[in-house]
Amino acid sequence: MSSPALTTPVVIEHLRDALGIGTAAPRLTWRTETDEPDWTQSAHQIRVTDPGGRILTDTGRAPSAESVLVPWPGPPLASRQRATVSVRVWGGARDEPADWSEPVTVEAGLLHPGDWTARPVTPDVTAPQGPLPVALVKKAFTVTKPVAAARLYSTAYGVYEAELNGRRVGDEVLAPGWTSYRHRLRYRTHDVTALLRPGENVIGALLGEGWYTGRLGWDGGRRARYGPHRALLAQLEIHHTDGSTTTVATDGTWHWTTGPLLRSELYDGEEYDARHERPGWSSPGRDDDHDWRPVHELPPPTAELVAPTGPPIRRTETVAVRAVHTTPSGRTVLDFGQNLVGRLRIHVTGPAGHTVTLRHAEVLEGGELARRPLRGAAATDTYTLRGGPEPETYEPRFTFHGFRYAEIDAWPGPLDPACVEAVVLHTDLERTGWFDSSDLLLNRLHENVVHSLRGNFLDLPTDCPQRDERLGWTGDIAVFAPTAAFLRDCSGMLAGWLRDLAAEQLARPDRSVPLVVPDILDPPMADGAHALWGDAAVLVPWALYRASGDLRLLRTQLPSMTAWSAKVAERIEAGGGLWRDPGQLGDWLDPAAPPDDPAAARTDPDLVATAYAVHAADLVAEACRLLDEKDEAAHHTALAARWRAAFTDEFVTPAGRLTSDSQTAYALALRFDLLPDERRRRAAGRRLAHLVRRAGFRIATGFAGTPLICDALCDAGAPQLAHRMLAERHCPSWLYPVTMGATTVWERWDSLLPDGTVNPGQMTSFNHYALGTVADWMHRTVAGLAPAEPGWRRIRVAPRPGGALTHARATHRTPYGIAEAGWRIEEGRLVVEAVVPPGTRAEITLPDTGETWERGSGRHVFSVPYDAPPWPPSPIGHPFVPREPCDCGTPEKGTP
Repeated sequence: MSSPALTTPVVIEHLRDALGIGTAAPRLTWRTETDEPDWTQSAHQIRVTDPGGRILTDTGRAPSAESVLVPWPGPPLASRQRATVSVRVWGGARDEPADWSEPVTVEAGLLHPGDWTARPVTPDVTAPQGPLPVALVKKAFTVTKPVAAARLYSTAYGVYEAELNGRRVGDEVLAPGWTSYRHRLRYRTHDVTALLRPGENVIGALLGEGWYTGRLGWDGGRRARYGPHRALLAQLEIHHTDGSTTTVATDGTWHWTTGPLLRSELYDGEEYDARHERPGWSSPGRDDDHDWRPVHELPPPTAELVAPTGPPIRRTETVAVRAVHTTPSGRTVLDFGQNLVGRLRIHVTGPAGHTVTLRHAEVLEGGELARRPLRGAAATDTYTLRGGPEPETYEPRFTFHGFRYAEIDAWPGPLDPACVEAVVLHTDLERTGWFDSSDLLLNRLHENVVHSLRGNFLDLPTDCPQRDERLGWTGDIAVFAPTAAFLRDCSGMLAGWLRDLAAEQLARPDRSVPLVVPDILDPPMADGAHALWGDAAVLVPWALYRASGDLRLLRTQLPSMTAWSAKVAERIEAGGGLWRDPGQLGDWLDPAAPPDDPAAARTDPDLVATAYAVHAADLVAEACRLLDEKDEAAHHTALAARWRAAFTDEFVTPAGRLTSDSQTAYALALRFDLLPDERRRRAAGRRLAHLVRRAGFRIATGFAGTPLICDALCDAGAPQLAHRMLAERHCPSWLYPVTMGATTVWERWDSLLPDGTVNPGQMTSFNHYALGTVADWMHRTVAGLAPAEPGWRRIRVAPRPGGALTHARATHRTPYGIAEAGWRIEEGRLVVEAVVPPGTRAEITLPDTGETWERGSGRHVFSVPYDAPPWPPSPIGHPFVPREPCDCGTPEKGTP
């Protein structure tokens, strides 16, 4: 007998914590857990109550199968309004009700500008000429009446950590993160009721430069890009039991001083002198106030104050030292076994005034810390001890580093590795996707992609986390968004980033999309429109829509999408029907490009730009159709048709060859439907297969072609070539870095050369996710798990076994529950298994047979005779190296 259905707690929008939400009518999502086969929801009931338990809204039984992003059922919330939501559902063969879900509380933030009375306050009078010490900012106040509840609404120009009566407020790191400060400033809401006390209280904050006034950019960068003053904006609202409210807000009555943090910079690291600590500085009556000075009050923010749409950066893991090395020069280097993003935490005892230095790098070269790839980022932290018999614990506050290795200089006495650990930082996104196979190297590749996503999703999708850059490059996330959306629930985080993209774009006179968001580039890089990078305005919203089914996100981004399309149309018209622009980045980081000229690819950049223009126009047209924008849909359909014809005329020969005879060119033409007839499609497919064989199955694509190459080979009827390409271990290939010990995805196919030296190019990172887009193909095709329609209401299970693999499996936590597709080869038979979550249906297609079954929720197993396809022969001089056992580490915690 099946178990009764259980409705999980409601998720509010895309947030696990709905305190201080920024919308008055948040949407609701819930899942149903049951082992009843083919279970579907027939109705739901939503109940909304106030804090006293009074019912505000009760829908009663509402016939509906919807359970994802269901509209708010009652009147909109007012600012600060708190409500509790519970749901129960009916469904299954007997149409029985499930128990009520556990109640979830949602509370609106400050939804209107008039809700703010606080003013930004700064310790600074002049613009910073160099790194500033972290400021301590505080105000004392008195609580004279009983407290019912208290909320702190806070943000900063820069980075901050709030304290109340000597205790830390919240657990986020590097708050409030980085937004396009001129347009949008993110604030956060905290429940601080338990931190208040009757009588005297003190509220305070540590205030650092962060991205606001700190140094940003390479070649020395520039300070104070957003303004000359870091500042704190905080509003503490204390609601008393008698119904009155006391507000303590930042203004000119606050005071500031400095402490032990002499500097704390994103690129260069932190200098901390524990002898200058001020114990109890944010506690009532415990600090000497003689050197505290008044702050300066600034005008109200001109940027929109917005609540977060995703989770904050948090400490998510600590990693122990795996090995200790003594370098040829006699230095002590700690190896954490994993390239990660975060900082060190040390526990040290020694004399007062003694300084320990911590340096970071991703790889070793010649046995020493390889710091050249950091360029102008010092990535160095120093800690000066206060002295005494007790161990002192230090972890940097307002910096982060990308590293696997840390050099420890001047440790007092013998170094015990247990006294040092790495603290991992990233936006605290829920893990939603997993992959496993019979090939340990392939599994390690997939985990490398996971770790690169984690390290580079630090409040925004960055290119790299270690050198003097760490920017939200639009081209990287444009290609990686489908992979990211499978592996992590990133809809909320990226939705916020897309709003920044739209704000930056629509503020530009020419409506072009910046190369980086937030945009801090200087001319000439700041000027102009760039294919693929600008296409992030279309590709990222579309990938999130496919993953979540969130039409509101498409509606929100549509002005940005159509503005970008109009900009492309302008450029193509100026080019006589093609996108001709000497400033294009093209197939960036084609492995054939010279180390210091990553745009010098084998594929004509005009071909790349025009191909992506067609693809983006197709997607904009589809988005407009979904949003019932019929005229816009027709307009973009016509644009795509015209540009497709121009592409064929210019770049495709009558025989089906491309003017750029490259893997990327054929992949673009096949995947974006740029070939006008089946004959030329077949010819192009054959040519692509020939090029792959001729290259010895080595990759020959950059940013533009890598996400498409395996799918294009499948389109060409050569899936085994795609498998063979994935299994290749010579450089350049996906597995070459794994054989070289990589634990994240590299920026270049050969960031580390076969002799163990670092690529001579001045732009070399060992933690870039863009070339890890093959993980999307591994999920969808190798294992065979993909959404058949946006939001996973319908699921496609269509595995394509191949290569030397004997099993593969992908798992994804959909909005409806866990979905899984897997296969294994057993004694001449192929066994395919699928797990379909309640409330969804799956189309299951077995390889080679072409048969498709539709199934509802539950576990389904199919077994058919199977003859493994022949392994593609290797060209002379490029023999396939069989898989060998490797130390591939362990998967990240959280596998379901």
